[in-house]
Amino acid sequence: MTDHVPAIIEAPDSSRGAALTQASATRPVLSRPMTERPHRRAFVKNAILASLSPQDVAAIGELLEPIVLKERMVLQEPKRRLEHIYFIESGLVSLRLVAEGCILETAMIGHQGAVAASLLVGGHLSTHQAVVLFPGTAHRIRVEDLNRVMNERPAIREHLVQYVQALTLHCLQTGLCGVRHDRDKRLASWLCFASDAIGAPVLPVTHDYLSTALGLRRAGVTETLIRFEEQGLIRKMRGVLQIDDRRCLEQRACCCYKLVSSAYGSSQLIISAKEPAS
Repeated sequence: MTDHVPAIIEAPDSSRGAALTQASATRPVLSRPMTERPHRRAFVKNAILASLSPQDVAAIGELLEPIVLKERMVLQEPKRRLEHIYFIESGLVSLRLVAEGCILETAMIGHQGAVAASLLVGGHLSTHQAVVLFPGTAHRIRVEDLNRVMNERPAIREHLVQYVQALTLHCLQTGLCGVRHDRDKRLASWLCFASDAIGAPVLPVTHDYLSTALGLRRAGVTETLIRFEEQGLIRKMRGVLQIDDRRCLEQRACCCYKLVSSAYGSSQLIISAKEPAS
């Protein structure tokens, strides 16, 4: 882990502002939550909510509150009870362990997942901190409301359990990855995971943040990214990385990327297979 936590993202300039729009497709940050409430799957981009049956959507829809996720917003703190579960629509959330001012990122959550969902399948207090890395939007629901709906409609719980199993593997595999795999492989994996999570090849992230999240020296991060750019895998701009050759970047990633991404994909396949024919 690293001894300091630098700013996650640099102040946006005009070129990076366009990249942010492409990456997270968010609205301008509002001072209060949006007021519309979704009633059908057509209103949501989150993969878990979108996979629910119309009946389950009707049961949970009135309880969902759309909100804007601002950069550096803390959604979850260690050893604290949570009031809400967040289904991410756009943007990116960093899930990390925190100890004495140091952080170690263990997973990323984007439109395929939900923040604090693991508390619904066991435990009462969070063990991780969840911080918004790339701004975006989400639907949140009070924990007690979701527990009540899941008791009435067990299929909703099944969807969340499948996702939590994949997320747990992601967190555990990250610990192994930090010990066994070299810098180049870990950075390539991080870029692929982040791109998958936001569904875009443009990542508004700095060298400082990558160094902090992965526990690597900043000079080493810069060296690897320069080499990736020379090989045509990425393109670096101020505060932004763009993936130009995704296939080759995946080939440079460690085996953890393929294992974890397959787990997320399998969870969606299992969920889809359980859906009744319309």
